[in-house]
Amino acid sequence: MELTIILFLFGGLFLGWSLGANDAANVFGTAVGTRMINFRTAAIVCSIFVILGAVISGAGTTETIGKLGAINALPGAFACCVAAGFSVYLMTKFGLPVSTTQAIVGAIIGWNLFTGSSTDLGVLITILATWILCPILAGLIAIGIFLFIKKIIANSKIHILRLDAYTRTALLLAGAFGAYSLGANNIANVMGVFVNISPFTDINISSFFIFTSTQQLFLLGGLAIAVGVFTYSKKVMFTVGNDLMKLSPLSAFVVVLSHSIVLFLFASQGISSLLISLNLPSLPLVPVSSSQAIVGGVIGIGFLKGGKEIKWSVAGKISIGWIVLPLITMVIAMLILYLLKFMFNLNVVF
Repeated sequence: MELTIILFLFGGLFLGWSLGANDAANVFGTAVGTRMINFRTAAIVCSIFVILGAVISGAGTTETIGKLGAINALPGAFACCVAAGFSVYLMTKFGLPVSTTQAIVGAIIGWNLFTGSSTDLGVLITILATWILCPILAGLIAIGIFLFIKKIIANSKIHILRLDAYTRTALLLAGAFGAYSLGANNIANVMGVFVNISPFTDINISSFFIFTSTQQLFLLGGLAIAVGVFTYSKKVMFTVGNDLMKLSPLSAFVVVLSHSIVLFLFASQGISSLLISLNLPSLPLVPVSSSQAIVGGVIGIGFLKGGKEIKWSVAGKISIGWIVLPLITMVIAMLILYLLKFMFNLNVVF
């Protein structure tokens, strides 16, 4: 593989690192914040399952990102990933859980504007609609699960020590499911722009399995996410786990589970195909914001308890970050594209 290709792929790896540093908080932040799981355990479990989710189930959402902007040159993909990664990194420095989905969408639109390429408005509207639907759906699911579990606990009369052990196990399992769903849903943000121009070739492993070029890209992206989890996610974990609203261990489990279900629903090709076969409306396969899902779940629990425990000033700061992030990323992407094209004489589009 040429050195220039490796250098350009580092843009995607940087974005993957940023996603791990920020979005891992959405998977285990509530568990770490409530001291039910220590950071090291959370980081190990999150890393393993985010890689599995990316490689096994990451293909579903990638097609949608590709339709938004068909980036066909490595320098262009590099610019988008660096812009998105840098924007997410800035927000991570402030401890704000933001969305790599919003960042990469802003970067792709920046590429479209710079190169004169068209933006598929239908795909863009679908993605924007999920930004509204995602936190609402997570909040409603969280309320339903919380009420259901509370009823079970009230009827079963479980001893408090046993309940504590069950809750720790449940948080670990929900976190593993959440990490898998995060990898499956959000790997498109990290490596989706490279799929059409992948430098890898398919690898035949015996006669039973083909390790595709796309899966190789996703493995690299998953590893980069794992490095981000270990090196820089701790600060944002405590923002999600403590700052927005003080959560009980049970509430933390419900929030993580509702977040995980939402991400999985928007990533699962199997569920989408099943709903279509039953002539039922299906959710679009798009990379949704794990940050919006987790915040929606927290606020859903907060509303169930009267809304007084929610720290609305923190929620406001997070919301401003969601609005500003895609705009900042779009501008940064266009600046990087300008530098690559006019200072380094690189083709950012073919």
